[in-house]
Amino acid sequence: MTFVSHKQQPRIAIIGGGPGGLTLALILQRHGIPSIVYEREASDTNRERGGSLDIHEDSGQIALREAGLLDPFLAVARFEGEDFRLLDKSGTLYMDERAEEDEQGSRPEIDRGELCDLLLHALDPGRIRYGCKLTDAAPLTDGRYELRFENGLTDVADLVVGADGAFSRVRPLLTEAKAEYAGISFIELNVENAAAAHPDLAALNARGKLFALSGGQAILAQLNGDGRIKVYLAFKTDRGWLDTCGIPFDRPEEAKRQLLGYFEDWDDSLKNYIRYAGSTVLPRRIYMLPVGLQWPHKPGATLIGDAAHLMSPFAGEGVNLAMLDAAELALAIVEHKDVNLATAAYEAKMFAYSSRSAKESADNLELIFADNAAQKLKELFDHYYEHTASSEDLQTGADML
Repeated sequence: MTFVSHKQQPRIAIIGGGPGGLTLALILQRHGIPSIVYEREASDTNRERGGSLDIHEDSGQIALREAGLLDPFLAVARFEGEDFRLLDKSGTLYMDERAEEDEQGSRPEIDRGELCDLLLHALDPGRIRYGCKLTDAAPLTDGRYELRFENGLTDVADLVVGADGAFSRVRPLLTEAKAEYAGISFIELNVENAAAAHPDLAALNARGKLFALSGGQAILAQLNGDGRIKVYLAFKTDRGWLDTCGIPFDRPEEAKRQLLGYFEDWDDSLKNYIRYAGSTVLPRRIYMLPVGLQWPHKPGATLIGDAAHLMSPFAGEGVNLAMLDAAELALAIVEHKDVNLATAAYEAKMFAYSSRSAKESADNLELIFADNAAQKLKELFDHYYEHTASSEDLQTGADML
């Protein structure tokens, strides 16, 4: 089947059904502008992609307001998720930030799946097509693109928006830049039903995030809304290490036994993050695009989210920037009517704010995996506290993952 543009409205194809792509489609929908989201998975899998997300007042929440979902979001968000604890490998506590019981902070938490459920429930089901993996986007002579999908579907779009993440199929239309290994590898674990099954670990982790840092290694943990603690064992190492380390990721008990060896001299309470983990052991490499990446404006295509400015998770901005991108692009389309004028205006603005976040992320990555990282991170926050007039302007430790 082939779809073509209507004369009255530009045909907008959004590649990728994550938070950024869904937010863009929903804001366009609210302004009466049609779009189609093409998602490669056969059904929504956002619940399986990542854990708890902090949604920032000055970015993600702006997008939710434009999507008409700010109040529903605030009704289910977890403000206690802003808690943050910072330790070193000996268990020495450097920071213990606690959200006030009777105050609503500016960066509450929500699980990724729950956030996407909010977006999907508000989006016309006819605006998203699953099982559509983009294989090719060919420029046409009139500035449009012909899109071809693995399932045989084709489309012709006046504007194709790459919301398809780190290894975007749309990005090569605009730039030769590729995602490069950031020098950090994660191994993801999950401690299920932590409060009931492992109250000692639940008490250590508290209600939000915990970072335990020691020269080139880290245990990064976050309490999710379903009661699990999602754990990332982080290693500063070469790209091939996950392939050569010999850890059998498909045999969880043996994998955990070997992982404990990498944390042999760490405090016993921190090693419980590994001991108590369930049967999911997921290795992953962290990638990033060049800090400050820009491209010359080209008609008919643009990027949002990780497709545009992939960075390490250590600025806590990934989903927030994707949603802010979506809002800025949608509102530019509403304002300018012409999609090419709109994308040019959006890109100029996006390049500026995403470059600042990408630099912060790169700087934080270096700090977190440096020697004496816990002490250095505490000193960084102390410096900000001393020189920032309002605590609302300070990125807390809970926002760094």
